[in-house]
Amino acid sequence: MATTEHPPSRLRGWMLQGLSDMGKRGGLTGPHAEPEPPHRGQRWWRVMCLTGVDYFSTLGYQPGIAALAAGLLSPLATIVLVVVTLAGALPVYRRVAEESPHGQGSIAMLERLLSFWKGKLFVLTLLGFAATDFLITITLSAADASTHLVENPHLTATLSGHQMLITLILVALLGAVFLKGFLEAMGVAVALVGIYLALNLVVVITGLWHVLTAEHVVTDWTNALTVQHGSVFAMIGVALIVFPKLALGLSGFETGVAVMPHVQGDPGDTEEHPAGRIRDTKKLLTTAAVIMSCFLITTSFITTLLIPAAEFKPGGQANGRALAFLAHEYLGNAFGTVYDVSTIAILWFAGASAMAGLLNLMPRYLPRYGMAPHWARAVRPMVIVFILIAFLVTWLFDANVDKQGGAYATGVLVLISSAAIAVTIAARKAGQRGWTIGFGVISAVFLYTTVANVIERPDGVKIGACFIAGIMLVSLLSRLARSFELRVTSVAMDPMAERFVRDMASRKIRFIANEPDNRDRAEYRDKIEQIRTDNDMPEQEDFVFVEVTVADPSEFETCLTVRGEVLHNRYRVLTVESSSIPNALAALLLHVRDLTGRTPHIFFEWTEGSPFANFLRFFLFGQGEVAPVTREVLREAEPDRARRPRVHTG
Repeated sequence: MATTEHPPSRLRGWMLQGLSDMGKRGGLTGPHAEPEPPHRGQRWWRVMCLTGVDYFSTLGYQPGIAALAAGLLSPLATIVLVVVTLAGALPVYRRVAEESPHGQGSIAMLERLLSFWKGKLFVLTLLGFAATDFLITITLSAADASTHLVENPHLTATLSGHQMLITLILVALLGAVFLKGFLEAMGVAVALVGIYLALNLVVVITGLWHVLTAEHVVTDWTNALTVQHGSVFAMIGVALIVFPKLALGLSGFETGVAVMPHVQGDPGDTEEHPAGRIRDTKKLLTTAAVIMSCFLITTSFITTLLIPAAEFKPGGQANGRALAFLAHEYLGNAFGTVYDVSTIAILWFAGASAMAGLLNLMPRYLPRYGMAPHWARAVRPMVIVFILIAFLVTWLFDANVDKQGGAYATGVLVLISSAAIAVTIAARKAGQRGWTIGFGVISAVFLYTTVANVIERPDGVKIGACFIAGIMLVSLLSRLARSFELRVTSVAMDPMAERFVRDMASRKIRFIANEPDNRDRAEYRDKIEQIRTDNDMPEQEDFVFVEVTVADPSEFETCLTVRGEVLHNRYRVLTVESSSIPNALAALLLHVRDLTGRTPHIFFEWTEGSPFANFLRFFLFGQGEVAPVTREVLREAEPDRARRPRVHTG
């Protein structure tokens, strides 16, 4: 009985929705694909809520981390964090928004400084830290949400011992939201952030009221500070030393830039000059930083003064949930439970901004480098991949928040440090001496913070190294598997090149692949004689030379511009620049075939040396054994042997 193919095709179309060159059977790739519909974007404050589920959700655990790290100095250390946020991270990322308005962030800025393979490997390293940051955001937030759920007084008896299962369910639900669609994720984020900030405002006001009405609380705190540290200068010094341990409070900036393409901007914005998007993204970053700074200072103050120090330690009722402790203590279990539900929801959904950042960042680089399949440009397959990795990370770290904290902080700080360095270089290139000095100082602060964090928690670098190694391995294997693809997206010929092709179309079209050397008369004369001798061809046959110059062999996709010239008043030569000689030749042959309706022939001489060494030269440098690789690229690009251009090697 015949079977229908409609269900698989519908599933494939749904999975690859938004990827026009992959979503339809027989669809074209590159410039021949149907363009995607323009993305309308969202108002900046709605996008801020998407980044805010990551940034603001740190209030669920940041006061407790600050109390454990700095003790009674927690408010002072938090003030240092706020100063670094407003005077350091915020100016840096406002400049990043100007320099990279399409969401690639500092990675794209630094990519422009390096070329060839060293640039690609550097970007892959930064992508490894970005993956560490974003994926650990997903798993850590889900784990902390499950902790709040398990430790709720009403649910402890029922859910105790099931934290791993709860965390995996929360991660799966997050993936389901993104499989449904991005706009649904945006709407959920707006609701969660609004409710969560309102509830935190109630807790903060209540806490400040209790601090102000119980005068001895402030007096006891200041007396204890004086006894422990002696002078104000000693307090400031200790606060500066412990500040790196509070670095998780800087986590929202990278995602703020990563989701920048979703900011609506002005009607007159273009992809080249999105002035409205840049302006509104700056509003997003500034508003989020100011709101978070106010909450960080007030929450660290009330939790330090109102919660006994023992409760912050592992096993204590305020460990990882300081504000929830105050909500239950001063506003009753009913309000406390509502606060718990809100905290659990926003911590769970904090992974949404991280997922949005991953979906914007990874497909912009890996497929373009040839280091991921074509489907990696589509949203839904990548969501499934990231969720599966999140499952693995959750299982490896036993859904433990503390075990993942070091990796999270390391990823955040490496990205912020790279952003600071990138904007310093950009300011220097622009001749802005004042900004160069300012950004240089900020870079030094973040580099110090990163080094201090790595020394304190080296596990973060180890985890980041695992992500980097994984990305490198998968990327290189993907590049190897795709090495014989036709990577040329378009071919354009100048008038002289078109004239050569028209002249040959009335006869057999014969090309000679030539590696340019001196380009003198003798070089071309000897090459023709050699080809005729090797292939036993009569003298009346005429040829056109094709010479390919390799520009950046690390680039995967390229556009060809073919130029024609007549050398020594006799020899017709087509010159091309490309990242790979075989791919350029194959693309040219197919283009000539389609243009003339005739099958072109190309003639090579064998390359001396080991076939394996020559293949490595092709893989890394775009050269090597050109003839068989050109034939293989043609074979993959044109399955019909009758229509395939002919490759001859003597």
